[in-house]
Amino acid sequence: MKHFLNSSACLALAVGLAGFAPAALAQEQEAPSAEGGIAEIVVTAQHRAESLQKTPISVAALTSDAIEARGITSVTGLQSEVPNLQMTPHPNSATTTRIFIRGVGNIDDQITQDPSVAVYVDGIYVGRSQGLASDIAEIERIEVLRGPQGSLYGRNATGGAINFVSRPPQLGKFEAKQVVSVGNYDYLRTRTRLNIPLGETLAVELGYVHSEKDGYVKNRGTGVSRFGDQRRDGYRAAVRWMPTPDIDIRYSYDRSDIGDTPAYLVAMPIYPKMIDRPTESSRYVSNLRRNDVRAQGHNLTASFQLGDHLELRSLTGYRRLHNESNQNYLTGAVGPFPLFVNSFDDRQKQFSQEFQLLGSALDGQIEYVLGAYYFDESARSANTTITAASVRTDRRVTAKNRAYAVYGQGTWTPAGLDERLHLTVGARWSRDKRQATLQDVITQANGAVNVLPAGAGRNAYSNVSPTLIIAYDINPQVNAYAKVSRGYKSGGFNIRASSTQRFNQGFGPESLTAYELGFKSDLFDRRLRLNVALFNANYKDIQINMQTDPNNPTRTDVLNAGKARIYGAEIDLTAMPVDGLTLTASYGYTKAKHKKIIGLNGENIADNFVFTNIPRNSLNLGADYEFAKTSIGNFSASVNYSYQDRAYASVADKRQILPKYGLLDARLTLSEIPAGKLDLRLSAWGRNLTNKEYLVFEGAVGLPDRFGALFGEPRSYGLDLTASF
Repeated sequence: MKHFLNSSACLALAVGLAGFAPAALAQEQEAPSAEGGIAEIVVTAQHRAESLQKTPISVAALTSDAIEARGITSVTGLQSEVPNLQMTPHPNSATTTRIFIRGVGNIDDQITQDPSVAVYVDGIYVGRSQGLASDIAEIERIEVLRGPQGSLYGRNATGGAINFVSRPPQLGKFEAKQVVSVGNYDYLRTRTRLNIPLGETLAVELGYVHSEKDGYVKNRGTGVSRFGDQRRDGYRAAVRWMPTPDIDIRYSYDRSDIGDTPAYLVAMPIYPKMIDRPTESSRYVSNLRRNDVRAQGHNLTASFQLGDHLELRSLTGYRRLHNESNQNYLTGAVGPFPLFVNSFDDRQKQFSQEFQLLGSALDGQIEYVLGAYYFDESARSANTTITAASVRTDRRVTAKNRAYAVYGQGTWTPAGLDERLHLTVGARWSRDKRQATLQDVITQANGAVNVLPAGAGRNAYSNVSPTLIIAYDINPQVNAYAKVSRGYKSGGFNIRASSTQRFNQGFGPESLTAYELGFKSDLFDRRLRLNVALFNANYKDIQINMQTDPNNPTRTDVLNAGKARIYGAEIDLTAMPVDGLTLTASYGYTKAKHKKIIGLNGENIADNFVFTNIPRNSLNLGADYEFAKTSIGNFSASVNYSYQDRAYASVADKRQILPKYGLLDARLTLSEIPAGKLDLRLSAWGRNLTNKEYLVFEGAVGLPDRFGALFGEPRSYGLDLTASF
């Protein structure tokens, strides 16, 4: 393993989400296994329905049963389930999620920059991370693809991709489901779903989600009464029409409204010192305001079976986002005033059109996917910052992005060797055109106004990202693969540039080439499942944030100054030693080091920089047990423990460290409660049962020897009641 990880020439080898549109290709999330073994999981990570065990990529999949057993109700709940996946809140708005896979992700959320991890909702790319903290509605499956995804997707994905696959409307079957959840901190969540068949070829689905929860930090000042309140609503309406068995047309509209209050930032001393998790703010907080996020979208997905071995798909998406967020930075930390107060008003809309052609040839020896993709996005942002010295900065930003891509991937399974060998070749050509404008107006405390020179930039980038996979079935239960793939992330513009000229120049794209060796197996009559992936990635032209004006630390420039190497491993283990008991263990190891960063004086200053949000080790342990049936129903229990090492929180300040921590969750469920035609289920749950105090964010805020930090949530517990028929 060490030889593989240390070799640069080694063998080529994962909105508002409250309402989701129908899946491009919906499949049952689990297929029952023979003789009580571990169930097979079917995924569509490569646009085809195939067994997770036969998919030659590192992918973690959570089925609807697993999502329910773990009590996952928001996208951020995935972190404790998938090693090498980090999801942290942005300090300006906890409803903005920063996603990292294998150490690759974005710290900032500027509308002029693309994310490194692509998020797809039923095949539709979601361009902005604002609102991703929204509650999840009726999800059939979540797939997390680790590593660059260069040849099967139209958008950029150097770190990986996360696919949310929703349950489509069901033909010919009326269904109703109501979930009510209550818990401490006045937690209340209701979820309603109706599936209404209209004849044999048409079905309509209606869904609504409402959730609310009080924050644990009382606001002693004025404005809203607490930091960290959650107030969220989601709506969905979907239609499915199948006039013939060869035509499947699905449309949906979804909308999410988020009215959370800002998360509470505390002044944290330098690691390893730690303060207690706060319960109240300073009494000097003034006019604390609630956030207001609205995300909505339309999805039209059509599938046409053109023959026994040829299918055409069309995916059309249109989404809009309006994000108003507010944050009070450390009022009372050094006096009766905040260090500064931020308010954002972001508006974004996007349109995408994708065509996919899926087929097979030579009696199934060749399977292929061809695609064409178009994406158009426009956004504008109004940001106001007021400092403790009453200096006000008003910043206005616009962005317009347009992308084109064609891609293809084919797998050849030769008739010889008992069809055990599978050779896959793919590539994507992409073209990105980007425009942005910037205007800063600074108003001093005495009323003097300084209008900085306006900025305007325009750039275009092209890229070809290839993929090569060699897979071999050692036997029907064991297979291995070797993979090499390249991912590309478009350049952009930096609104905090040190000068207008720097903004206008923008920065270029970055690329990541990953080598991966994998092994997947079902052993002992499907009682043991072991999957292993080793990876080694070369990261080039990394977009590095660097302070270039020594007199102004608030101004930084993004430079393509970096080269780095990231390597590690992922191990996923599932065991069913006896019927009813399922044990899981997932482990992730990641190490990353900058090899070259050229500073302003031309010297290599790589030793001054580190990777953020990369715990060296991350671990998840789980146990699920189904007890013997009783006259009042079936009892089952689930216990889950997740752990992660300490991690750096800043690329250039090694003092900013998130300490290691572990979290314990549990759930006890009584299902199949006798209630006539109703299917009743009652669950008692608890999260962070040991009441661990841990940090999820730390960043520089202008205080000497102290940083702004966000704590994770304290212990929570509650009940879920589900009724369906």
